[in-house]
Amino acid sequence: MSTNRRDFIKFVVAGAVASGCPVDLSLLAAPTEQNPEVDGEDNRICHQVRDGEVFTRPPASARHDVVIVGGGVSGLTAAYLLRNRDFLILEKEPHWGGNAYVMEFRGNTYATGAAFLESNEVAFGLAKEISLEPLPVNNWDGSIIKGEFVPDTWGEGLDKLPYSPSIREGFKKFKKDVLAMDAKTRAKELFGIPFSDFMKGYPEEVKQWWDTYGPSNWGAVTDETAAAIGILELQALAGADRKDNRYTWPGGLGAITRRLAEILLPKYADRMQVEASTVAVASEKNEVQVTYVHGGELKTVAAKAVIMATPKFITRRIVQGLPDKQSEAMQRIRYIPYPVVNLVFDKPVFNKGYDTWCPGNTFTDFVVADWVVRNKAGYQQKYNILSCYTPMPEEQRVSLLTEPGARRVAKNVLRDFQKLFSSSNIDPIEVHIYRRGHPLYMSTPGLFTQSQPLVRVPLDRIFFANTDSEGPVSTTAGAISAAQRAVREMEHRLAGKPAPRRQESVAVAG
Repeated sequence: MSTNRRDFIKFVVAGAVASGCPVDLSLLAAPTEQNPEVDGEDNRICHQVRDGEVFTRPPASARHDVVIVGGGVSGLTAAYLLRNRDFLILEKEPHWGGNAYVMEFRGNTYATGAAFLESNEVAFGLAKEISLEPLPVNNWDGSIIKGEFVPDTWGEGLDKLPYSPSIREGFKKFKKDVLAMDAKTRAKELFGIPFSDFMKGYPEEVKQWWDTYGPSNWGAVTDETAAAIGILELQALAGADRKDNRYTWPGGLGAITRRLAEILLPKYADRMQVEASTVAVASEKNEVQVTYVHGGELKTVAAKAVIMATPKFITRRIVQGLPDKQSEAMQRIRYIPYPVVNLVFDKPVFNKGYDTWCPGNTFTDFVVADWVVRNKAGYQQKYNILSCYTPMPEEQRVSLLTEPGARRVAKNVLRDFQKLFSSSNIDPIEVHIYRRGHPLYMSTPGLFTQSQPLVRVPLDRIFFANTDSEGPVSTTAGAISAAQRAVREMEHRLAGKPAPRRQESVAVAG
C-alpha cells in the first residue's frame, strides 16, 4: 500500500488508558506543589488518584444495602445477582462492559477485548440464563508463518509448518513431551516456575510461537508465564481427546455485558451510574462509606457492604485499612497494556479461520469478527472486520496515553498485516484502535498459588471480585466466578453466618 493511499484511511481511536479517574484538583484535601495545574481531564491526575491522593470525604448523602465499584462483567454480574437488594453500581467509564465491550461499524459488531468462552465455563451457563445462545467456533487455531497459512497449528498443521524437517520434528517432540506430563499432579510445582524452563533443547521457533500466544491469552511471554498455564493449555489444544468447545458471538464476549446492562437498566437505571470515579472506600463501625466523583461533584454514600469489582492495582489505592500482606499481594500482580486494532474491509480479505496466530509481528493474532454467523442462511458479509489483538510490554504503556501514540500503534499493526497479505493489495476503509492501559493481568509464577488466595480475602464488609481475584488466567468466566463468590460471601456476612468454603480449581479457560 502506498503512502498516499494510506493517507486516506480513517483511523479511529477509542478507549481510556487512565488507571484512576479525572478529578478536579479543588476536590483534593491537600493540594501540594507537585500537583499540576490543569483544566478538565488529565492523565496525570488519574495517576495521582491511583497513587493514593487523600480526599476530604463529604457526609453520606444516601444509604444502600451494597455498593458495587466497577461496571465490567464482574460488577454487572454482581448487580444481576443482587436484584433483590438495594444496590448502587459505579463505573468510571461512560459505558458498561469493562474489558468485555463491543463496538459497531455500520451495524456490524466487532470486539474490543474478550473473545470467546468454553462450554464448561460458568460464563456459558450465565449466557444461557440471560437468553444469549452461544454460537460454536468449531475451528482449531491456525497460524501464518513465513507468509503461509497453516490451519490447525498444533494438530495436523505440524506436518505443514514452513520450516525445515528438523524444526518440524522439534515442534512434534515438544508436543509429545508436554502431553506426557502429569500437570495436575505437579500443579503446585509447575505454578511456581516459568514455562520457558521446559523449552530448552527445542527449536527457538517453538518458544517464538508461545511467546506470541501467551501475551494474548494470559499476558506473559514464556519467561514470565507459570509453567502450569502453558502446559495445561497445550494439553487442551493437542490432547488425544481434543475438542474445540469454544463459543462466542459476533464481536466476542461483550455480548454478555451488553445483555446484562439491557436487563438491569430498564428497572434500575437510577442505581447505575457511569462516569462515576470512586476515590475512597472506608470501613466504619457498622457500614462502609464510598466516596466518588460524579458530574464534577465529590459524593459519599454508605452501604452495609461493598463489592470491589475493580483491578487490584487500583483497589489497593482506594480501599482504606487493607492488611499489609493483602496489599502487598495486590501490588505483586502485574498488568500489560492491551489495545485491540480492528481493520475494517469492504470486501473479503480473510475467512480461512476464526483465530489466526502471527509470530514475529506487532500483533499476536487476529479474529474474524463475524466468524460464527458467516455461514448462516441469508447472511451476507458486507464488511470483513478483523480484530488484531495487540498485547504490549509493560514499558510501552506510555505509547497509548496520547492519540498520536495510539495511531502509531494502529499504523504499525496495519503495516505488519499488509506484509502478511502483500499479494492481495487490498486496503481497509477504516482502522479502529481501542486502547486499554491495564486490562490483562500477567499469569506469572506464584500468582495463582501465592498472591490470589490473599487478594480475595474479605475485609469485614468489603468483598473482592474482578477476574484478577480468581485465576489462574484472566477470563470472563473468572470475572463471573469472582462476582458469584463475592456475593455469597457478602450474603453470609450480612446474615451473620461463617464465610462459605472455597474449592480451588486449576483448570485453564480460554
